Amino acid sequence: MYYIGLMSGTSVDAVDAALVEFDKKATLKLYNEYPLDISVKNQICQINEKSNLIDVAMLDKKLGYIFADAANDLIKKTDINSNQVAAIGSHGQTILHVPTIAEKTSIQISDPNIICAETGITVVADFRRMDMAFGGQGAPLASAFHKYQFKNNNKSTVILNIGGFANITLLPCDKNETIGFDTGPGNTLLDCWIKQNKNKEYDKDGLWASSGKEDNELLQQLLKDDYFTSPIPKSTGREYFNLEWLKMNLKKLNKELLTENVQATLLKLSGITIANAIKKYAAGFSEVIVCGGGAYNLLLMKTIEDLLVDFKVTTTSDYGLSPDCIEAVTFGWLAKKRLENKPANIASVTGANKNVILGGVYSPTK
Repeated sequence: MYYIGLMSGTSVDAVDAALVEFDKKATLKLYNEYPLDISVKNQICQINEKSNLIDVAMLDKKLGYIFADAANDLIKKTDINSNQVAAIGSHGQTILHVPTIAEKTSIQISDPNIICAETGITVVADFRRMDMAFGGQGAPLASAFHKYQFKNNNKSTVILNIGGFANITLLPCDKNETIGFDTGPGNTLLDCWIKQNKNKEYDKDGLWASSGKEDNELLQQLLKDDYFTSPIPKSTGREYFNLEWLKMNLKKLNKELLTENVQATLLKLSGITIANAIKKYAAGFSEVIVCGGGAYNLLLMKTIEDLLVDFKVTTTSDYGLSPDCIEAVTFGWLAKKRLENKPANIASVTGANKNVILGGVYSPTK
């Protein structure tokens, strides 16, 4: 039986869809990205505490159909039929993630009822909130899949995912516990800054950043943020690191900077906070395996490699899965764990008080 994983990340650029089967390891049948219309992206990015509930509900419904279309198209592109798909794991689109306040919660939209109705396939969704109900932060959830797919009993490795935000999973070769957490911004500030100044969705290969020069005063100001030194477990999101956060820090400097120099500094911020976290928690580890869209940013990758001279830096391509498919495959795997009624969080990663079964199940009428 196959599983489909669906998700849209912080960059809000596409629905990532993976058709996969699981044995001892995940084997990818097909991966595809379905770009989101710019009007839909803008609707998602404009959601805030003042948003109209009807607008959010209608967007939830619209994304349900978009995610269902992605799943149906993925199946059509293969030689299998929908009866061979045991379940769809849909992460949806995060519109709110507040993991540290007393009333912590996380909201993803893309109505799983619609995905179920339009595909005729069982859907598993709402993965984060059960972990939160048991005291966790609901993130990062990929660490459990990283352990399943990449743990090596002969060497200790770090899995580094660079999406909008960066997170790491430490996989010791011995029986020591798995650790994972968000290190801070990955691509999100880079994307926001180039969008505001160049009207581009992202800085391909870090070319715009490479045209500038990092400003050490700004870098040190950004590094003062308490998040970077706060204890683990921890996770974050665009509710915290966003353009307003950047503008607040720029205002504190009280000096004019070239926009490309700001971009160069933001890239160094991502690289240095990732590297600092790995050096602090992964002493004695030998390899860093990178996934996520940031793996394709040549300048960011070079920055990380230069900062991690004691580590071999590779990507998940060297281990059979492309960097861009990992998160979608993860949610296919989480759907499998839910149908098996097996816990799929790692309490030492999320901060939950126990390992729990994640996700709600939406099954079609037979």
